[in-house]
Amino acid sequence: MTGMTRRSALAGGVAIASAGGLAGCGGGGGRDRIAVSFHNMAEPFFVVMRRELMAEATRLDVEVTVLDGQANSAKQSADIEAALVQGVKGVILAPTDVNALAPAVNSILEEGLPVITVDRRIEGATAPVAHVGADNVAGGRMMVEWITRTFPGGARIVLLTGQPGSSSAIDRTRGVKAALAAAGRRYNLVAEQSANWSRDQGLTVTQNILTSLSSGRPDVILAENDDMAFGAIEALRTAGLDGVSVLGFDATPEALRLIRSGSMAVTIEQSPSRQIRTALQQVVGAIRSGSPLTSVSIAPVVITRATLAKAERLDEVA
Repeated sequence: MTGMTRRSALAGGVAIASAGGLAGCGGGGGRDRIAVSFHNMAEPFFVVMRRELMAEATRLDVEVTVLDGQANSAKQSADIEAALVQGVKGVILAPTDVNALAPAVNSILEEGLPVITVDRRIEGATAPVAHVGADNVAGGRMMVEWITRTFPGGARIVLLTGQPGSSSAIDRTRGVKAALAAAGRRYNLVAEQSANWSRDQGLTVTQNILTSLSSGRPDVILAENDDMAFGAIEALRTAGLDGVSVLGFDATPEALRLIRSGSMAVTIEQSPSRQIRTALQQVVGAIRSGSPLTSVSIAPVVITRATLAKAERLDEVA
């Protein structure tokens, strides 16, 4: 559908509703309306991001329409097309797939609307799209660097990767593999499988891997997000295996609790609050004053029991 066709449909009162609904959050009136399409609202990371989005929308006095892609590129694309028909003035997108959402992004660009990606980048669009997100390659590398410091004599490692096609999974895996190659043969990747960012799949995939490892248990399970790490922890508990270090990525509240208790070794903080607030600020600036959209790379931070304890001591002093 071309931009003119969308505007004509809107003017003619044609109502198009997406499968996920387009109910605006944050009120109505004459405020600028921005569509925000998240990869999957079932993931705790995006629950946190949505909360921060709503707080920033209130501060900036804009209306946001939150769309749940449900980890489905076709649904995400349809949601965006429907939002364009309904007259949003800008779009923030966390794409399920690095390539599959390019046609939907091209539709936004055809409309001349500001669009920016958050957490996950897009490739293959007709023009460059600004991106706000963590340096996921660096995050993957930092996880392996923690392993080499903690296991100087070498380690057997299981890698649980994210959803295939997701830029965050692609980049984290790239960082992990590069760091493992630099670490040498003492650090052995004994199994690698996608668990699609899911706690349930993290559990079943880890159970299957543990059953298949006839040469012995792993020393480390490196999961590319916290949800998969939680599943791995449950699989280890069920199998009665102690002493296996589990690493995650996202620094969700549950991950921080598990790190404090010693059930989880590491998570990587990637600042979902800063990501979504920065993206919304940029889109609002583009709408109100024509400010250019620019990419922002956020440095990830390793969170361990020691760093949490130090932060809490500093809070007490403050």
